[in-house]
Order: sequence, then structure tokens, then C-alpha cells
Amino acid sequence: QVQLVESGGGLVQAGGSLRLSCAASGRTFSNYAMGWFRQAPGKVREFVRAISSSGTSTYSAEAVKGRFTISRDNAKNTVYLQMNSLKPEDTAVYYCALSSLYLPRSEQGAYDYWGQGTQVTVSS
Repeated sequence: QVQLVESGGGLVQAGGSLRLSCAASGRTFSNYAMGWFRQAPGKVREFVRAISSSGTSTYSAEAVKGRFTISRDNAKNTVYLQMNSLKPEDTAVYYCALSSLYLPRSEQGAYDYWGQGTQVTVSS
């Protein structure tokens, strides 16, 4: 059974930074692409960033391009989301997800397992 556990969320002022972590277990982590998604209050869940199984290819939503960086450490079974220059509109619950594919994808249907989410709140 795959388990994904996010951590690192919290309250930060606009312009600040946070780094989210997602620890995976139950699969050979290095075989699978990983993604980060977010859901703001009253809105549908949306794609943020994704990374290939090897870590050599990434894909970004336009809204976070140049501000958010995704990386992974396959030795630690962990994927990270470094978020810089945060804006109030980045406030959301952030979810990590595991895909059975190798390459990064933005479609939620490409992901088979999801974490419980971690809250990120950006104050103005």
C-alpha cells in the first residue's frame, strides 16, 4: 500500500518562502513520477508542478513558474516543493501525488495515489 505524507506547510507572509516535503512508502519510489497539486477554498484542485521518476524532467503550471521549484531525493523517497515569493493567492491545501508513469504530467487522472495534504497560508 502506497503512503504519501506531506509536511512543511504553515503560515507565511507574502514574499516569504516555504519548503514542502512529501515522504513516500510502499513502492519503489524511483520508478514513478511525482506531482504537487493545490486546492484553495471554494476552488477545484489544480496542478502545480511535477517531476519525472529520475528527476531530470519537470513540468510547471504557469502560475508558479519561476517561483516554485520541484525536486526529489530518490535515496530518501522524498519529493520537495520549494516555494519562493509567495503570494496570498498561493493559499491552499497542497497535495503530493504519485503517478505510475515515468514522465511528469499535469492531469490529475495520471496520478494513482494522493497524500492527505498540508495547509499553506500566505498573509498579505
